[in-house]
Amino acid sequence: MEAAIAAVQAEKKGNFRCAIGVDRKGHAKDLKENRAHVVASSLSEVDIIASTETSLPSALEAMEEIREEVRQKEAAVFLDYDGTLTPIVDSPDQAVLSDHMRDRVIKLAEVCTVAVISGRDLKDVQKMVGIDHIFYAGSHGFDIAGPRGREAEFQQGKDLLPALDEAEEKLTEKLDKIEGALLERKKFSIAVHYRRVKEEEADRVEEAVDQVLWELPRLRKSYGKKVYELQPKIDWHKGKALLWVLDALNLNRPDVLPFYIGDDTTDEDAFKAIKDRGIGIVVMEKPRPTEARFFLKNPEEVGKFLKALNSLKP
Repeated sequence: MEAAIAAVQAEKKGNFRCAIGVDRKGHAKDLKENRAHVVASSLSEVDIIASTETSLPSALEAMEEIREEVRQKEAAVFLDYDGTLTPIVDSPDQAVLSDHMRDRVIKLAEVCTVAVISGRDLKDVQKMVGIDHIFYAGSHGFDIAGPRGREAEFQQGKDLLPALDEAEEKLTEKLDKIEGALLERKKFSIAVHYRRVKEEEADRVEEAVDQVLWELPRLRKSYGKKVYELQPKIDWHKGKALLWVLDALNLNRPDVLPFYIGDDTTDEDAFKAIKDRGIGIVVMEKPRPTEARFFLKNPEEVGKFLKALNSLKP
């Protein structure tokens, strides 16, 4: 709910399910034209009803349905890392993949193609997962590398690396005085984490990010769980990275059933990419708008699903 037109536009870009414009200045028409779903004259007109249930079926409870789809097709499984293979933690370096989960991924990779598509830097996610014989895409798909023996490399946005360097320098200076703010530079993106920032200081973090974006218009902002991400402003995302890997492996065929499992809004592009031909599974404990077909509650359930999926393959 926002009175400012720019804020309503941002809500829509951030995939908010309902952007409510509050008309305090007689500009209801402008709010509506700028993509507010609803316009109210005051907050007293708005009732909020909390929903505790998700309309999506559980992927674990739908294994028989999934079994029927997998039976006559070749599976290709794409996985996010943070929040999917590991729980969300305060600092990225604390998100360590358990031996138990790594074993599940290794066993699945023995019977089908497996790839990890992460917001992390490519080398970082390769190190954290520690499995040599699968595909990886880092920086939300901007940096892709194949496993040993199946070499394939792809990078998007290399000409915008200088802009990211400049953004890193500017943000370092601006965030230095905000306690708890963490800047994480990756090759093709910059993550600004504010999970440890005091609630009353959180707006200062976004203001700093927005100021840098205004100065460097060839970059864009995406949203995650307590993180803002600066990326090259080009038409590339996790969904396109997924399709690129399918093409590179000659798996972009009707007899291939792609899966994508992820927890963040940045994973929605991947869900959309396979919506009409594969199975998207969102990891979430609370309902939110999504293009996924099934859900899992947490990484623990992801591990159970990977084990169950492995048992479906001969």
